[in-house]
Amino acid sequence: MKEPVTPAEREVVARQLGRPPRAVHAVAHRCPCGQPDVVETSPRLEDGTPFPTLYYLTCPRANAAASRLESAGRMREWQDELATDPELAARYRAAHEAYLAERDALGVLPTRNTAGGMPDRVKCLHALAGHALAAGPGVNPIGDRAVAEMGEWWANGPCAQEDRP
Repeated sequence: MKEPVTPAEREVVARQLGRPPRAVHAVAHRCPCGQPDVVETSPRLEDGTPFPTLYYLTCPRANAAASRLESAGRMREWQDELATDPELAARYRAAHEAYLAERDALGVLPTRNTAGGMPDRVKCLHALAGHALAAGPGVNPIGDRAVAEMGEWWANGPCAQEDRP
């Protein structure tokens, strides 16, 4: 369930990212610790630049977990599987179409590109995991796999602690 981002959540996301977030308008998913871990961004940045990444994984621990999967070669393995498994490829294409429909509801871009390489490539597990978390299980099969293999990134509590004087 997407919720408008509050000023306090914007501060949490800024601490997670190490910079102010851009074009964020909603919290798309919350980590079990309660903090945002995926935000929904506008299809265009504040200056009008197209930004095709609708769902942005913000938790540094979740990002590290996705990076470990990429380093272990999971993208390449799943890319190879897309070429040989028509059912997986069809489900991944459907995830791409669902992603585009959600993005287009906020603003249509001149490109049909989506994040993560959809519908034909597995390019970025961070983006695919963000989509899977935001959309819920069963929408993005590659994102679901990534989330399942990322482990419990939240297990040590909130990643972004409040600044204390």
